[in-house]
Amino acid sequence: MSATLRELELRVQELTVQASRERKEFAEHFEVWEKPLSWADKGVDTFHFLKNNPFLWTGAFAALAHYKPKLAGKVLAVGWGAVKLLKSAKNLI
Repeated sequence: MSATLRELELRVQELTVQASRERKEFAEHFEVWEKPLSWADKGVDTFHFLKNNPFLWTGAFAALAHYKPKLAGKVLAVGWGAVKLLKSAKNLI
């Protein structure tokens, strides 16, 4: 029993060292992606913030419509087209 327990302890130590080495190799391999992925993460966070606060982007669009009505019309057309495109793409998936 003691020999089996000792073998298991040695195996745990070996696996711990191997896991540590693999983590370091993995981190080195993906280090170049760290900054672009952090920007993508910030973009996703911003999207969720705007999605959860509709008064914010509605107010911004209202201000745009008040000061630049032609630009607001173009933004509305592009946004409506994007929504229709996303809905049709969602139905295909």
